[in-house]
Amino acid sequence: MDRFHNIESVEFKENTMILKIDNKSHKFDLDKYSSKLLKASKIQRDNYEVSPSGYGIHWPMIDEDLSIDGLLGIKHSIPSDKKAS
Repeated sequence: MDRFHNIESVEFKENTMILKIDNKSHKFDLDKYSSKLLKASKIQRDNYEVSPSGYGIHWPMIDEDLSIDGLLGIKHSIPSDKKAS
């Protein structure tokens, strides 16, 4: 399976989510990206699952999903050799 991203760490400082993705640190204001994470407790925020492909992060206790491409403002496309004819 191809990996979209290498999600190395997920941390929270007050209302900011700090992700280390592909060897780079990124900060995201929760009020812009997720009202569920903004309102979540530390326990809920710290209980997350990274998708095997590195495409996104899921917080099962609050049923929240965020795609890394969406956070970074990029879009991966299917390689031309894998597209349906």
